[in-house]
Amino acid sequence: METEAVAELIRIGLPGATVQVSGDGSHFDAVVISEVFEGLTPIKKQRLVMETVKPQIASGELHALSIKTLTPTQWADQGQG
Repeated sequence: METEAVAELIRIGLPGATVQVSGDGSHFDAVVISEVFEGLTPIKKQRLVMETVKPQIASGELHALSIKTLTPTQWADQGQG
């Protein structure tokens, strides 16, 4: 899989999210910034993102995905926004 394909799957599953993905074809790192994460526990945030790529993980097309989830406020607080 290509990094942009992974990013697009996440964007489709979480409309309005800002998504940055890096990786080598089977192992990927994603940073996902979305207002939908507001008030959610870290595990719920992870599950929301993983749900967007579930078929690709089940098929083995996507082997590993490391996820960092942030709200827009958290992103801005890190000096990124």
